This record gives sequence, C-alpha cells and structure tokens, in this order.
Amino acid sequence: MEQETLISRELDAATVAAREGPLRYYIRGQSTRLVRYILEQTLFAFLRGVPGLVGIGMRALLYRLILHSNGPPIIEDHVRLGQPANIYLGKRVYLDHGVYLHACPRGIFIGDNVFVMHCSELHVYNFRGLPHSGIWVGANSFIGEFCLIRGQGGVHIGESVLLAPRVQILAVDHLFHEPDRPIMQQGITARGVRIGDGAWIGAGAIILDGVEIGAGAVVGAGAVVTKNVPPRTLSAGVPARVIRQLDDSPPPVKAEPPTPPTRPPERRQEGRPRLWR
Repeated sequence: MEQETLISRELDAATVAAREGPLRYYIRGQSTRLVRYILEQTLFAFLRGVPGLVGIGMRALLYRLILHSNGPPIIEDHVRLGQPANIYLGKRVYLDHGVYLHACPRGIFIGDNVFVMHCSELHVYNFRGLPHSGIWVGANSFIGEFCLIRGQGGVHIGESVLLAPRVQILAVDHLFHEPDRPIMQQGITARGVRIGDGAWIGAGAIILDGVEIGAGAVVGAGAVVTKNVPPRTLSAGVPARVIRQLDDSPPPVKAEPPTPPTRPPERRQEGRPRLWR
C-alpha cells in the first residue's frame, strides 16, 4: 500500500525557540499547559526516582492523574514522560527503568500487555503541523532495550510484534534540495511506518520512513529497510532485500543430543606412586 507523502515547511525548533523565548518553548514542549506542568513536575520530583515495588505502587496510583491508563500502569524508576496528557496505556503495560515517552499531539497509544524495556525512547515531537503524527503499539508486543521510535509521520506497530534491542524506526525525513539553505530549515516529509502483526525486527535494524512491513515478516539484525517487506518473508542486508519466503522454508532439523565422551579406564600402578619434584 503506497503511503501519502506529507510535507511541512513550518519553522524548525531552533527558530521557533528563538522567536517564542526558550522558557516558553521548553514548557510547551513538556506539557499541554502551565497548570498541568506544575502538577506533573511535582509528581516526578517525589516519585520518579523511588525504586522497587514501593515506587511502582505509588506511581501506579498517582501517575493516573497525569496520563490515561486502563488500569494501574507498571512504571519503574527514572521513567521520563513528556506531555503525559497525550499518553494512553492499556492494561498491564510495563515501562522499564530509563524509558522515555514524549507525546506531542497526537500522542502515544500502547496496547494491553506491552513491555517497553530499558532506555527505549518513543518520541513524537510534532510542532510542524503533521496531521498523522503519533505512535500506536498493538497488544502483546515487546520493545527491546535501547529502541528508538520517532513518530512524526505516524508509526503503527501491530499486535504481538517483537522489536529486538537497538531497533530504530524513523517516520520522518528532511528536504535537502536547496543548496543555499541549511537542511534543517528546508522542511520535512513524512509518510509513516507500519509493522504488521507478529513481525520480528532483529537487533540494530533501521526502518526508514514510508516502509510497510507485512504480518509475520522477519527483518535480520543490522538491516536498513528502505522498501516495503512482504508478509512472511525474511529480509536482511544494507539496504535490506528479501532473502526467502518463510512459508517455503524447510522445517528445522532436530539436533540429536551429543554423546558424552567415554572415560578411559584407569591404569593401575604397581608399587608406590612416583613423586615428582
């Protein structure tokens, strides 16, 4: 399915910050309004660093004042939340130590039973008016350690999807056709990224904007995916290409357990044992 290319030529972050003033720009990036910012930062100051079950229990109760959750969320210590009013968590969502969610409109939506592991970042920083921005993660999915998901163009992750550690999903690109202007001032494009149900993205793989990965597909470790990946295929390489159709692959051969080595019989020594000096 060909995805629509959206172009935004609104001002870059540095220009907007200089125009609005750094303090106002910072607060607008962290919260939806000043009163909420004060409440959020107060809770973070007292609760974000509390470790163990005590901290998890306190955050499960009080963080529901600042984000949307279908049941008590399971949030470890030192999880950072930007614009938590735009964060929606399903039942039994687990956010590991050091996770960072930044949810500028339209927000971050995480389904039931999703694990987001240590130091992963889900980031929707959309002040350039892109209408499809956001991150949607389906139920029972797993996001491994140090993953990075940028959702300016919209990232849709299906159910039961496995992201191995250090996967990058980048749903945004830059215009660079005007040689006399810095690239960051030329605007951005966004088509979005879609990953089908049951897919597996290998460690360190990079998924670029405009890519759709079919249901049940496997992307090899370290691959750079620039084109769509059909369902039930294995893709690998830089740039990634389809290696084979998974449904046509032979079943794995069951390995026989190794035979333990036989111990040679001990030789009896006549008389007293020889002593080595």
